[in-house]
Amino acid sequence: MSTSPARVYVARLVGLPIFDPQGDQVGKVRDLVAAVRSETHQPRVLGLVAEVFGRRRIFVPMTRVTNIDSGHVYTTGLLNMRRFEQRPTETLVMGQMLDRTVRVPMTGVTGTVYDVAMEQARNRDWVLSRVAIQEPAKGLRRRGQTHVVEWRDVEGLTAREESQGATHLIAALNEMRPADAANMIHDLPLERRSAVVAALDDERLADVLEELPEEDQVDILEHLDNERAADILEEMSPDDAADLIADLPPETAEALLELMEPEEAEDVRRLMSYAEETAGGMMTPEPVILGPDATIADALAHVRNPELTPALAALVYVCRQPLEPPTGRFLGVAHIQRLLREPPSTLVAGALDDSMESLRPEATIDEVAAHLATYNLVAAPVVDENGHLLGAVTVDDLLDHMLPEGWRDRAIRREVDR
Repeated sequence: MSTSPARVYVARLVGLPIFDPQGDQVGKVRDLVAAVRSETHQPRVLGLVAEVFGRRRIFVPMTRVTNIDSGHVYTTGLLNMRRFEQRPTETLVMGQMLDRTVRVPMTGVTGTVYDVAMEQARNRDWVLSRVAIQEPAKGLRRRGQTHVVEWRDVEGLTAREESQGATHLIAALNEMRPADAANMIHDLPLERRSAVVAALDDERLADVLEELPEEDQVDILEHLDNERAADILEEMSPDDAADLIADLPPETAEALLELMEPEEAEDVRRLMSYAEETAGGMMTPEPVILGPDATIADALAHVRNPELTPALAALVYVCRQPLEPPTGRFLGVAHIQRLLREPPSTLVAGALDDSMESLRPEATIDEVAAHLATYNLVAAPVVDENGHLLGAVTVDDLLDHMLPEGWRDRAIRREVDR
């Protein structure tokens, strides 16, 4: 590994792509596994936790790592595709060491760990060598002073800490996509996960919850107080919130719905009134809906919303008043490609595709799939028998329901022994 840098900081390593000897990307770095024995001996780095296809996490021994540079990690040989399971003697550097309260006896400095560095020893093993510490903020300073010290000069790295914070781990999670953050939270020890959940803001936690397996969603929500759980559900998309509430005990579900804002709860209750494997049960009640007097410029401004998924941004649904589902009469859709070709001042009613067939809320999952495939669509309107728009089914809604139960937590590749 002669071309690797002398020292690598773990927080900068997380998220880097991992390449095989042929130059093909096989995964991303998600954490580091170390054997922490004492505070006087530098811990040996056992390997990387890598996320590979299917969002599976595997163990990559450091003996398989041939090079680490500023933007890539290179490996040699075949990777063992068995799911990573942490052993009692192993410590996750990102997941368990960040935010630990430590002390430097020589200087009297006390602070929290915000990064850890590793480097190669003379025997070519990688070891944890330095610890980056941040003191608490003092006076008018927004951030406390930082220090980088040798591993052996720090106390508190091996002791179990019941009240370990989550500030620096939260900072790392906030830089990840929700699906990646969900994977990291899923693999954290229970007490560490609880600290992270408590520290995440409601909007971010809602985004992450939508990407977690159902059992994790239920477990996290049941450990929150009802007021915060209701706030989280309000931040989630109504269809995901409805799916999650449906997995809760009936009395808990009703209590949370009562605590939610009436408008948010009404959307969720309406979705829950449809059978789960139907267009009504899968749809989102919040597509982009405009009146016929809106302009092309108005429509483009709405679909630019970064919070919209690509599928929801592909179509604008044009209806008579009222524009909240169930709307007034549904007039048709305007495709994003058509909108981009029209003058901005043109009325959106002039760019309508009124020939698109609508789905009924009782349409089965197979009928929804056939409809999207037949017309090469990524989304389709759901309209009741009176011509009122109820919502829209997107291809990602469909896949969520068509994939096997627990797909978020399943592997795509074959397991072999670690």
